[in-house]
Amino acid sequence: MTAYGYFGPAGTFTEMALDAWAPAHGQPRTAFGTVDAALDAVRRGEVDEVMVPIENSVEGGVSATLDALATGSALVVVGEVLVPITFVLAARPGVTLADVRAVGTHSHGWAQVRGWMGTNLPGATYVPTLSTAAAAEGLAPEAEGTAYDAAVCAPVAARNNGLHLLAEDIGDVQGAVTRFVLVARPGSLPAPTGADKTTVVLFQRTDHAGGLLELLEQFAARGINMTRLESRPTKDSMGSYCFSVDCEGHIRDARVAEALMGLKRICADVRFLGSYRRADGQPAEIAPLATDADFASAQAWLEGLRG
Repeated sequence: MTAYGYFGPAGTFTEMALDAWAPAHGQPRTAFGTVDAALDAVRRGEVDEVMVPIENSVEGGVSATLDALATGSALVVVGEVLVPITFVLAARPGVTLADVRAVGTHSHGWAQVRGWMGTNLPGATYVPTLSTAAAAEGLAPEAEGTAYDAAVCAPVAARNNGLHLLAEDIGDVQGAVTRFVLVARPGSLPAPTGADKTTVVLFQRTDHAGGLLELLEQFAARGINMTRLESRPTKDSMGSYCFSVDCEGHIRDARVAEALMGLKRICADVRFLGSYRRADGQPAEIAPLATDADFASAQAWLEGLRG
């Protein structure tokens, strides 16, 4: 059996993502209080795979996940899940909207409801929590000393903790989606499907004019579309950054393999974080003259010149 973990506690959107991952049905699972704890559990072999958030359509990349994957012993992404995000404002029975003076939730949750809060609870104080589900747990009947009156959470977390809803669907952007990734220790690669992503972290040798352009040219010259590009501090010194990149295609595609070789040549380090099927199943757009056959033809031509 495969042992799964997820960024918990129960009732988070991350658990919903794991529920949506078909192979996880009926398998043992463990909740971890932080993204770092979940990923470290995989590294130590306590679980085989963990589900963690990596990107939100409103707030962008999840810093804790990006940083944890860029450091420490190597891990790889083996799959992804997209989860529509719907937030509610929940409180203990008897509490009304007029009673709310402080609201607890995760920072990414707060970022997605700031507009609603500014309009409906302009005087409310924000209290950070480890997760949206943890915010709901803090208001459960058995909880004591909670520093907030209401929680921004998923509907399932409100139900699990016996809370009533003060407001529903309070997100500032309708149709918000969070992308979650399933992470494992390096092993065999998932087979290419034609609708794949590859994720890498790129470390520059030096910070210089045109440095980022040199990295981007490795993708552009081979007709590879990048679906995400984010800079993250390496924490070595002020101004030192690495770049987290998602691109269309699989490492077994000739265009992607050549781009990775080009990046390895010019970068101080390239951390390969996996090639895996896209959750939306959208086929990669292959630029003209960038198919595997085109690269094979060019390779055969070169071998012919070499005799």
